[in-house]
Amino acid sequence: MDNVIQQKIDQWLQGNYDQDTKKSIETLQREDPRELEDAFYQNLEFGTGGLRGIMGVGTNRMNKYTVGMATQGYANYLLQSWPGEEVRVAIAHDSRNNSRFFAETTAHVFAANGIKVFLFESLRPTPELSFAIRTLRCQGGVVCTASHNPKEYNGYKAYWNDGGQLVPPHDKNVIKEVEKIASVDDVKWSGGDANIKLIGKDLDEQYIEMVKGLSVFPDVIEKQSDLKIVYTPIHGTGITLVPQVLERFGFKNVHIVEEQQTPDGNFPTVAYPNPEEKETMSIGLAKAKELDADILLGTDPDADRVGIGVKNNHGDWVLMNGNQTAVLAFNYLLEARGEKGIAQSNDMIITTIVTTGMVDDLAAGYGVHCYRVLTGFKWIAEMIREKEGREHYITGGEESFGLMIGDKVRDKDAVSAVALLCEMAAYEKNNGKTLFDKLMELYIRFGFYKEKLISITKKGMDGQQQIAAMMQGYRNNLPQSINGIKVTRVLDYQSSKSTDPHTGDVTDILLPKSNVLQFALEDGSLVSARPSGTEPKIKFYFSVKEKLEQADQFDAVDRQLDAKIDGIIADMKLN
Repeated sequence: MDNVIQQKIDQWLQGNYDQDTKKSIETLQREDPRELEDAFYQNLEFGTGGLRGIMGVGTNRMNKYTVGMATQGYANYLLQSWPGEEVRVAIAHDSRNNSRFFAETTAHVFAANGIKVFLFESLRPTPELSFAIRTLRCQGGVVCTASHNPKEYNGYKAYWNDGGQLVPPHDKNVIKEVEKIASVDDVKWSGGDANIKLIGKDLDEQYIEMVKGLSVFPDVIEKQSDLKIVYTPIHGTGITLVPQVLERFGFKNVHIVEEQQTPDGNFPTVAYPNPEEKETMSIGLAKAKELDADILLGTDPDADRVGIGVKNNHGDWVLMNGNQTAVLAFNYLLEARGEKGIAQSNDMIITTIVTTGMVDDLAAGYGVHCYRVLTGFKWIAEMIREKEGREHYITGGEESFGLMIGDKVRDKDAVSAVALLCEMAAYEKNNGKTLFDKLMELYIRFGFYKEKLISITKKGMDGQQQIAAMMQGYRNNLPQSINGIKVTRVLDYQSSKSTDPHTGDVTDILLPKSNVLQFALEDGSLVSARPSGTEPKIKFYFSVKEKLEQADQFDAVDRQLDAKIDGIIADMKLN
């Protein structure tokens, strides 16, 4: 055992840690020293979004002590930022194992530091936490969730006073304060219970009314109130609000997937509670087929991501990917607002650098501004704040199954997305079209864009180093071509430079620094490489495009695009 790791283990065995924790360490010493080493070889990093990791004992795990130390550092920064004022925070949690415990631990530490805490009485969707921060005039907030990660994980996402996750300079400043907490003895664990107030139903009602106010065509819903909807919360928090919101919108034919209805941190029917996955949505797809539904929707455990299923051109049920869902949602809001006569000359939409280029074409077609930001909804929230008062935000979204409709919530919101996607389905049905028909129509108008994402996981202590070496390899040897197609630009968001690998011409990228590389190809294809900030994996995004003249050519062009993506993957040796 490495001496540094052993010293950390000894500190936990001899320090002010509870007996159950010490017994767990002793058990690992006897039975699984390799697991013990992994649990202590590093400190669980408080990144720019907070914490996320496997639950268990150790400095590299999600537990009472890592959560408490992170909260103490965050509390210190909040108190420094608002000296002499009452500092207020809101706290929520999802259905994961230990989420309530972590939320209560967080609440007690904040309260012990003299901070007013608004703690949800039970599990709630992440977007309601963002709404609560804004509604209750809080300076910060925390939600305990690991989003769509496997059941072994939990996490801790930190928010600022606009309801968005931390952005510069606050993200780095909070990290510095967290890193100053050297011991559990630096944490104020108790003594402020009077500062904790439970919240719930009243805020739910305000949130539901806000979402209802996003509806563009309630009269269309009235005509299509019998739209057949299948919804699965995938054992998560969506069950607390999604059915209520759909009822409030006026939908009367909603079918909940019973097998996945009950919140359960073990996620017993799935391996991976992610609505992007066909296996995860398989029960819902079967129910949608059985009922001959109009639309299937699924939300992840903290109800910030939404996946949808529709019938394709052959009548088979398929899942839309995140880019297709975003394109449909963006188009509906722009088209419907135009038809309703409420579009404004300063309307804008926001997406991210790895989301389909079709969004730009869509925006140009409707004459609205489209801004691209780094991956993550905190950057969309930051752009809204930057443009506030000058441009009118309509919607934002990214390829990872996230949408943020309207500006009352400043994080991705699957609850409002489910409602608006159902309204979109009703609108198209009222016009005699399915959602797949509409997507085909958009492909013919703007071009057939197709995207694919692959993730390569590198586990263990050297996983991050392997990923770093892959990125450095690309930077050291800029590709001249990929799959026989000339690379016209290499965009390095870490150096903020865009380079022509043939001429050496360099231009600046005017976005915050981020460890992302993009390769723009001569035929309009785009390849992006981005290490995950929360897991030991690197993600590769592929986007290709061809012209689609008419609907009956869809299958042939679809195969052509698949072949192009496969060729790129093979040439980059990623398969």
